[in-house]
Amino acid sequence: MTEIEQLLARVSSEARNTRPWGWPSLPAPVDRAAVARAEATLGFPLPPLLAALYLRIGDGGFGPSYGLLPLLDGPPSGEPAAVPQYLANRKSARKDPDWPWPEGILPISHWGCGMYACVDCHDPRGPVLLFEPNGDMAEEAWFVDAPDLTTWLRTWLDGTGWYEEANDGADLALWPDFRIRTATAQAS
Repeated sequence: MTEIEQLLARVSSEARNTRPWGWPSLPAPVDRAAVARAEATLGFPLPPLLAALYLRIGDGGFGPSYGLLPLLDGPPSGEPAAVPQYLANRKSARKDPDWPWPEGILPISHWGCGMYACVDCHDPRGPVLLFEPNGDMAEEAWFVDAPDLTTWLRTWLDGTGWYEEANDGADLALWPDFRIRTATAQAS
């Protein structure tokens, strides 16, 4: 069994046995047509591991805090799903250029208070970023949560994430590519 297969098995087991806040049950996985629709709407592909989570585990409802957002349709809590949230963030960024939303950064999990875990879909490893907009400047709102989606999932499974009580006060580094990625998006 490959390392990714082992990780997916661990995630699947945890997803079947725990429910994040607001999720009464684990949603069924999406089909390939739903992933294709999401990618066509977004204009870019999902990183392979993120697609596998939706195709093999469930359409959201597992993971840290409030859990993974559904891909296309909103969760029971009434929040938007990942694709509609991304589109709304990009539209809002066009109205407020002081708070640009980088192209290709897909919100995948809501932390509350406007905060999101996001995956950089322009990088096949799927780095995970934390968007924490409760400060004064957009460039200070983006942090590197994990170098890739694999590490982010392992951190959740191992209970070692920054969001765990034992790690209160853990510092995340600012995302160094914010200015480059938003300058490119604003120029287009």
